[in-house]
Amino acid sequence: MTTEHEHLAAAEPQPNADEHEHHHHDHEHVPVEYKDAVEGFRLDKDEFFKTMPGSPIPEAERAAFTGLPYFPVDEALVFEGLPLEPYTGDEPSNFQIPTSDGKLRPAHRAGVLRFELGGAPRQLTAYTFDGGDGESLFVPFLDQTSGKETYGAGRYLDLEPEPDGTYSLDFNLAYHPSCVYDPKFSCPLTPAENRLPVRIEAGERLAPDGGESAAEA
Repeated sequence: MTTEHEHLAAAEPQPNADEHEHHHHDHEHVPVEYKDAVEGFRLDKDEFFKTMPGSPIPEAERAAFTGLPYFPVDEALVFEGLPLEPYTGDEPSNFQIPTSDGKLRPAHRAGVLRFELGGAPRQLTAYTFDGGDGESLFVPFLDQTSGKETYGAGRYLDLEPEPDGTYSLDFNLAYHPSCVYDPKFSCPLTPAENRLPVRIEAGERLAPDGGESAAEA
């Protein structure tokens, strides 16, 4: 059984999937428009999924893989300069997060990221895992597309700190866990506290037929 909470670098498009294993595709550091950068990242990830040994797409299905489905890039769903505020909720800071294969994994509530969306304040709890660097944050979330256009157990964001110590939430980089493609992966399930009561129409989605197919319909 492969344990995995895959990480995709949120700052610059560099596909890397793990439970803490990383697959890096380096990019030249040249000025590009944001939309072009995101779309370039998506093309790189499709190439990785189709051709690389570490792809979560089962090997027998890679030849038919034509690319992941996405919502259009929406720059209004990028929230920058967010401080990681202390967690003050009722849940324990240290806990066991359930996974898609019925196991539990030690996790920590590192803090809360607050932003405004749909005319109201929102927040997401950020998590860390044992063995990490203490600064990289795992932010799974559910929204009103979950279980319909997107995977029912949520999508993921992986955040790295900016030079000033703040974080950026970029929902255009929201991605599905690898267990969507192959049940051998063990992926953390999104805690209920990270359910957003709005639609997040950005990032990865399911195939238009509503199935959990990795290929475009």
